[in-house]
Amino acid sequence: MSGLAQLALAIAVVFAVNLLPAFGPPTWAVLVFFSLDFDLPVVPLVLLGALAAAAGRFLLASGTRRLRPRFSAQRLAHIDRVQATAVANRRRTTAGLGLFALSPVPSGQLFVAAGLMTVPLLPITAAFFAGRLVSYSIYVGAASVAEKSLGSILTDALASPLGVGLQIAMLIGLAFLAGGLRPRGAGPSTAPQLERPQDPVHFGNREDPNLAIGGSDHRAADPLKRRPLD
Repeated sequence: MSGLAQLALAIAVVFAVNLLPAFGPPTWAVLVFFSLDFDLPVVPLVLLGALAAAAGRFLLASGTRRLRPRFSAQRLAHIDRVQATAVANRRRTTAGLGLFALSPVPSGQLFVAAGLMTVPLLPITAAFFAGRLVSYSIYVGAASVAEKSLGSILTDALASPLGVGLQIAMLIGLAFLAGGLRPRGAGPSTAPQLERPQDPVHFGNREDPNLAIGGSDHRAADPLKRRPLD
């Protein structure tokens, strides 16, 4: 296999991994593997790898957004309230976006959450690409130093209890966002329902208002109204 074909295979694997919403191998570990095992050049591997990762996450969020019409109005209102709270403070939103771009926190669930909301996806994807470009450069650039312990690095990345626990916690948070889980005591409304009044009784084409409520004739209750005049 030529070097170009090996590079294309690495980029395809990175793209496929970033289509997964959860429990996929870290992209940096995939890039380090291809860098050491296939001896691929660092610069195109990191640049194309970050681009493929961003494209996969963008497609994941776009596909999730297509599911919004399938949600009930109540769940969509809940998601919109969460979004309004998240973007209320511009400084915190910018800081959180920067932390998301540079941190090694799993990004699949975050892109699914962005897809469920109505936030613009291109700025988030651009920030993700810029942050991953930096982090992948660090990981792949230092791969030669960690070459002897690559097997243990990949094993820890794929089966770390902390990483698995973090993935599960983020999935639970995503379920709360979508309204699938509710805190205890937040059940449906138990407000009493008013009884629907009975339809009035019709005689032919005329309506008798005295029989409209309860179906009883109130005129019959007063015998004086029925006594003929002397």
